[in-house]
Amino acid sequence: MILCNIKPTYIYFYAFYRIILLFLRIIYLDLLHKYESEIKDMKTKLTLICVLLILTTTVGFAQKDKDQTIINQNVSIAKYHDKEELQQFNKGKLLELYIERIEVIVKVLPNIAFTNKPGVTIEALGIPNTKDHRKALEDNIKAANDYFENTIEFQTKILPYSDKSNLIAAILYYEQTLKSLHTYNEFNRF
Repeated sequence: MILCNIKPTYIYFYAFYRIILLFLRIIYLDLLHKYESEIKDMKTKLTLICVLLILTTTVGFAQKDKDQTIINQNVSIAKYHDKEELQQFNKGKLLELYIERIEVIVKVLPNIAFTNKPGVTIEALGIPNTKDHRKALEDNIKAANDYFENTIEFQTKILPYSDKSNLIAAILYYEQTLKSLHTYNEFNRF
């Protein structure tokens, strides 16, 4: 059996499953020799145990389609800051704030034509929940995550060389842009 393309957690579950089956077989053979007269009852019970074990492992491996949201609920700004507050932070803290704001911009702003609220699914917007639409949404989320990771990799290497005042100005600009998301619904009355 080739297990090259199977995730490690599945290999562990498969190994555990095989060990349980071996254990049950040993018990079965032991009981077969000891209680030949009651063999029919034991076969039924053992078969029932095996079926239950297989059902529980099948349920454990079953993948449930969880509705993906257009905007992830974990992407948000914890707090907005003013210039005086930002000037008191060291450059490391400013870099964290800058990266947090970039994440929101990358993962939220491109999707505001659909919604500006986290947790909304395509089905909630009236978009048919087809395989193609789910795949398109997954591809979009993956592309945004990849872009964000690449941007952050670059930013963490280069941003430490930027001036603190430029970081503060960028954070304030991004925050002002993100604050406008709260007033987006006022423009969406047409």
